[in-house]
Parts: sequence; structure tokens; C-alpha cells
Amino acid sequence: MADSPWWWVVFNALVLGMLALDLGVFHRKAHVVGLREAALWSAIWLVVALAFNAFILLVKGTEPATQFLTGFLVERSLSVDNMFVFVLIFTFFRVPASYQYGVLFWGIIGAMVMRGILIGLGAYLFASFHWIIYVFGAFLVITAIRIAAGHEQVRDLDRTLLVRLIRRVVPVTSDYRGAKFWVREHGRLLATPLLVVLLVVEGSDLVFAVDSIPAIFAITSDPFLVYTSNVFAILGLRALYFLLAGVVDKFRFLKPALAAILGFVGAKMLLADVVEIGSAISLGVIGSIIVLGIALSLRLPAAAGASAAVPTTEANPGPPLGRHDQGSR
Repeated sequence: MADSPWWWVVFNALVLGMLALDLGVFHRKAHVVGLREAALWSAIWLVVALAFNAFILLVKGTEPATQFLTGFLVERSLSVDNMFVFVLIFTFFRVPASYQYGVLFWGIIGAMVMRGILIGLGAYLFASFHWIIYVFGAFLVITAIRIAAGHEQVRDLDRTLLVRLIRRVVPVTSDYRGAKFWVREHGRLLATPLLVVLLVVEGSDLVFAVDSIPAIFAITSDPFLVYTSNVFAILGLRALYFLLAGVVDKFRFLKPALAAILGFVGAKMLLADVVEIGSAISLGVIGSIIVLGIALSLRLPAAAGASAAVPTTEANPGPPLGRHDQGSR
């Protein structure tokens, strides 16, 4: 499927058209996304992804369709980690709820570009160096062990290299200026804290892509299927965030489930020359892990009083004052 450039041109044109319709018509004005709206858009993007999967089934057959669906499930499950980080970022920078959708929208545009580049690089490496499959497989297994062991650390975002570099290079206003990323004041072009938030979101997605893209290549070596499954997973991430952000911490067995998925696909890579695990088996295993993680979370909820990350609201306006205006001094 990746051989014809028209597949890429038509697909990206359709996606950009849907995004333009999304932002230009349905979300033209910044507003707080409620649960009903989030649920509707989550369903819409899921139906679009499944319709595309059905199209692949009709045009290319069962195997590519199964690979796409498996890749989509892997990406969608791994995107749960993104939501934890989005909650952390929006809470730390006190982003008003009505501005969060716009940040995630432009974050998706950047994510599509970055992931397209990484997928192209990954396809080249897999085609040129067979041994790279063992490197990626080992990397995924190590990542799975770190997640299972709880070695992920919550960092002070203000002290990260990316935030310090942004504030050193770009003058930043001390407060939000509506949903704008840039403003001009006294003849100077200034960034707003919302731009800082956007760049931090992009940086976090780049980190997650380093994990997720090798995992997809364990499912299929077709760059087009890797790319499209990635795109459909992140297209629905915005609505899924607003739907689940307030309760995502309650699904306490999803982290172990993600670790199990990464461990499975990493082992699949390491054993690629010893045993062949078909697409249908991979789909069944990954789907079962996701269902089990959700079922256990609902059956065995976290104890009352456990810490929870709460998404920001309009009652919590503005970034931490006095921290984000250093570049403009």
C-alpha cells in the first residue's frame, strides 16, 4: 500500500479536510468541551477509523485490515499514557478548560508531522538493517519493565530543559491572552504561556512516539498502515481526553496492561526469526490485555482518598504567575 504516493496524498488530504471542518466549523470559538460533546466526537472518530479499516478490508484483504486494526488498538491503548501527561501539563500551567481543545488540536498537527518523519526513518532502518528489530524489541521490553516497576517519575515541568530553553529564547507574557499563542505589544512579538504549553505537549508526544512507533512496526512493516493507525489513534485522542481526563486515574490497571502490551510486542520482535506470531493472534492478545485491564480497574477500584489528577477548569485561570514572564524582561 505504501508503494503508491496517491494513497498518502488522498489520505492526508482527507485528514486535513476533517481537521479544518473540526476547527473551522464545530470548534470555531473556544469553549469548554462537555462530556456529551466529548462522547459524540469520540464516537465519530472511532467510526471513521473503523470505516477506514473496512475500506482496507475491501481493497487489500484480511491481513492488511487486521494489521491496521491491531496497530490502531496498540496506539489507542498507549495514548492513555498521553492523557495522564496532558492532565499534568494542563494542571501545572493552569490552562483554562476552554483553551485546552485548541492546544490539543494544533498538537495533533505537529504530531502528524513528527510521527510521519519518525515512521519514514523507522521504515528505512527496518528495510536496511534486519538487526534493528532486536534493538527495538529489547527497547520495548525494557520500557515495559520500567512501566511495570513504576519507575516513571513526575517531573517539575518548570525545570525541564524544553521549558527553560523556550523561556530563554522567546519572550513570554506573564498571563494568558485568550486562546492566542502570540501577541504583539509595544511593537514586540511575544509568545503567550499557551505556546509554551503547546510546545510541551509536542515534546511529550515525541517521547511517546519513540515507544509507540517501534511497537507498531512489530505488527506490520507497511509504513502506510503504521502511519494511518497512528493518525487515527491521535485524531480521537482530544475527544477521549475530555471524556476520560477526570477519571483516567481510576483505571489503575491500565498501566500494567500497557506494560504487558509493550512486553508482548517487544518479545514478538526478539523472537521474529524463531517463531512467527500472526496478525490475528496479535490482535487477540492485545485486545484481551486491554479488556482485562479495564475490567480489573472497574472490578477492583482504587481505595477512597487515593490521589487523583483533576483537569483544570475556568475557576483556575492563568499560569503560575511570575514564572513565565522571564523571557520578556
